[in-house]
Amino acid sequence: MDIRAAEISAILKEQIANFGSDAEVAEVGRVLSVGDGIARVHGLDEVQAGEMVEFESGVKGMALNLESDNVGIVIFGDDRSIKEGDVVRRTAAIVDTPVGMGLLGRVVDALGNPIDGKGPLKKVERSRVEVKAPGIMPRKSVHEPMQTGLKAIDSLIPVGRGQRELIIGDRQTGKTAIAVDTFINQK
Repeated sequence: MDIRAAEISAILKEQIANFGSDAEVAEVGRVLSVGDGIARVHGLDEVQAGEMVEFESGVKGMALNLESDNVGIVIFGDDRSIKEGDVVRRTAAIVDTPVGMGLLGRVVDALGNPIDGKGPLKKVERSRVEVKAPGIMPRKSVHEPMQTGLKAIDSLIPVGRGQRELIIGDRQTGKTAIAVDTFINQK
């Protein structure tokens, strides 16, 4: 077996030239604490607000609270599978969800994945979750009333379909009953 120095040199040069060409660089962090569907993570210094992250258990989350030393992440799944010290990876994608007529009658999870066993979603587009609301001028004007079924509210404080209305009051004064009656009265 005769190995020449030139052959060894050529093999080493080839390996050096190919070294690191398929290396994957990813920013990772570690879970500091988990509770109530929120994970505090250290080490994701370049993460963006609203960015999707993935925990090592496969559960996904969205970076929301960006602080100087840690990031608050909303967990889209079972937080019992996430423990202190777990690795969290950035995905470099802003959280989006399917929107459109293809969602009617379907059951989806927090990320818009179908969980009803009816196959993939059809006739949907994807839209970012966090978008700026349109200004007052581009909005369509409220032109249709929303009947609550309660004559006092419908006559004194008319509510337009598409508007928001604050229902405020002390405990046991019927706030939930007003909301439920309003739902039931919609046609």
